[in-house]
Amino acid sequence: MNRISDQKGMVVWLYGLSGAGKTTISLLLKQMLENDGFFAVCLDGDELRSGINKDLTFTEDDREENIRRAAEIARLMLQNNIITICSFITPLQKHRALAAGIIGESYTEVFIECPLDVCQARDVKGLYKKARTNQITHFTGISSGFEAPANPELIIHTAVESPAESMEKVYQHIAPLLKR
Repeated sequence: MNRISDQKGMVVWLYGLSGAGKTTISLLLKQMLENDGFFAVCLDGDELRSGINKDLTFTEDDREENIRRAAEIARLMLQNNIITICSFITPLQKHRALAAGIIGESYTEVFIECPLDVCQARDVKGLYKKARTNQITHFTGISSGFEAPANPELIIHTAVESPAESMEKVYQHIAPLLKR
């Protein structure tokens, strides 16, 4: 495939706690899609918060605005037939509903499930440690809540499988939706 117009856009929204593996899976998925001739981009919460969303805090209202902006960007990419892989904590059901409402029927929601203790053990950025010493406030899983999904489209259990196995499950889930 040489042109974006040869593919159908879609949005794959990965969500879960910090350290669950969202970014790792999204990058592996992007690579797999590109190997199969698709054009894909990743929108990552940390990257957006260092740029377009750097004016936002982690209060509930700002988290909602963070997700709204990300979903609007994803929708624009979707309209241009780009496969967009989003990795955002997206802690509340109303945030996930907001993203789904903005993006529409080409939205695929994937819960990256990982127990809090495993996420804390992985804490490569030191965020959980900072949250536990109150250096970071409103941190999901510590001082801010995370609502587990009621009926997720797909659940990936990253505590018991490798990143490659997790990515493969996401890929197999979206494969029937990929159109050339």
